[in-house]
Amino acid sequence: MEKVRSTTVLGIVHNGQVALGADGQASMGATVAKNHVRKIRKMLDGKIVTGFAGSTADAFTLLERFEEKLNAYGGNMKRASIELAKDWRTDRYLRKLEAMMIVANKEELLIISGTGDVLEPENGIAAIGSGGNYALSAATALKKHAQHLSAEEMVKEGLTVAADICIYTNHNFIIEKPV
Repeated sequence: MEKVRSTTVLGIVHNGQVALGADGQASMGATVAKNHVRKIRKMLDGKIVTGFAGSTADAFTLLERFEEKLNAYGGNMKRASIELAKDWRTDRYLRKLEAMMIVANKEELLIISGTGDVLEPENGIAAIGSGGNYALSAATALKKHAQHLSAEEMVKEGLTVAADICIYTNHNFIIEKPV
């Protein structure tokens, strides 16, 4: 079975704004399987925005678990993220899931991985997926040299650079901001 490759997810905190976006491509081997995959989800009436990279079925399992953790911890995103990461690392079933997540609220971004990591990026930029490093590089330059742009504009431009370079990323973006 060919590995499903997908995605670039980019989140930015800039000038009191937070935006999270992703492209819409899923690829199987050298073939584009779908152009309009929705990799960004809102939770808690839009207060939390999540983005995922990796296997879609695995990501949905993690999104469901994350939502359960959010509800269990009163919407505390950081605590829910830490509890999910602990479960993901220690649970025999979850340990096999191949995905990563970025979660965001109005103040911060976190990257959650299956190795038990919950990372809060120092520079306010988080990127995952096949084109993540391209988007991260572009967003870092934009944040340093284009202060006048909004977080949403920086996410769009970072994703555009990734889509122009990475064959697993397309230009069908969905960008959301937490409320």
